[in-house]
Amino acid sequence: MTNISNELFDIAQPVWNLSYQHPFITELAAGQLPIEKFRYYLKQDRYYLEQFGDLHEKIATLIDNPADKDILLVGAASMHDGETDIRSTMFQEIGITLDEIQQTPIAPTAYSYVTHMNYELTNGTTASAVAALLPCYWLYSEIGHRLIHEKSPVPIYQEWLDSYASTEFDTGTDQMIELVNHLGENADSAEQALIKDSFLKSSNYELNFWQMAYTMENWAS
Repeated sequence: MTNISNELFDIAQPVWNLSYQHPFITELAAGQLPIEKFRYYLKQDRYYLEQFGDLHEKIATLIDNPADKDILLVGAASMHDGETDIRSTMFQEIGITLDEIQQTPIAPTAYSYVTHMNYELTNGTTASAVAALLPCYWLYSEIGHRLIHEKSPVPIYQEWLDSYASTEFDTGTDQMIELVNHLGENADSAEQALIKDSFLKSSNYELNFWQMAYTMENWAS
């Protein structure tokens, strides 16, 4: 039987290609992205990653298989500790203060993306909830490896790119892909449709997240 991740990869290509070509990504790689857009992205991403890590923990409570549960709990720890450490270093490098973070409203797209993932947790299946998490791993890994040789002239931009082409991030991505495959093994056609829908929606939210940062979206825009 074909792994469901192969189907997910195929259906995501049209929207992922738009992410690869988005000016937030292409200008970041070229060193042309205005730093205020990257600062905006980091502040919104901080909120997203906090919620993302919490969702790993919540979904883990629904899983009995120890190995599957551990993948999510390790992922949660990575988001709360590893990603937070990376972001904290970047915040210091470009002068983002705690006061600035606390005073920054959550943008509409960041709010909507997290709402989608919580919806899958409470109204979908365990498999569709995990599928909602996967594009954040898989798409970032694809971007990191596609641009690993670009060498952005802006050091903090290259630091961001390097973090998603690392062996550690590859391992986490591969584990999440296999987790979705495992959960999808016994899914009937109806649940497979839910998995694909959840994954594709998150893939679209990833694209929207770049646009959100590029336009520095606010609730009035």
